[in-house]
Amino acid sequence: MDTRAEVRDFLRTRRAKITPEQAGIASYGQRRVPGLRRDEVARLAGVSVDYYVRLEKGNLNTASDSVLTAIANALHLDDAERAHLFALAQASRAGSPRCRRLQSPAIRPSVQHFLDTITGSAVLVRNGRLDILATNPLGRALWAPAIDTVVGRPNMARFAFLDPHGPDFYGDWAAVGRDAVALLRT
Repeated sequence: MDTRAEVRDFLRTRRAKITPEQAGIASYGQRRVPGLRRDEVARLAGVSVDYYVRLEKGNLNTASDSVLTAIANALHLDDAERAHLFALAQASRAGSPRCRRLQSPAIRPSVQHFLDTITGSAVLVRNGRLDILATNPLGRALWAPAIDTVVGRPNMARFAFLDPHGPDFYGDWAAVGRDAVALLRT
């Protein structure tokens, strides 16, 4: 059985098990289907009806843990059912296309040539993840401990936090660490 169908069946059967009275909702007249309506579950969980309908159709891959907990509480799920709901969400996320980590762009030869012509200053080009993309000769000499000790693309944050020479390389390592964390968070 595919995950979407299993999610649909699970949420529908659990919704059918709960009576409006058990959920604390006043019930008026005869109901066509047993249990709670979708809008009632959505209201109890604190999500929009459209969002809950999408979840019940099997789209759990974007549901946060807090939303899943709210739905589990609204449906009065026991521990085993709650664990199953979270397992279904995990399986949905595993089956969805993941955001691939983008490769760092290559520096064009013209940019590298321009960097090489700068002889009075050390120049370092980096991306938002603090990967070192290019340097001029003076920059390469200055940041040699960070560049030469790494296989693959050097990273300033990785050097600062994981390399044993990182704290010695920077004069104010604590400030560099705070800055690196702030840059990575943005």
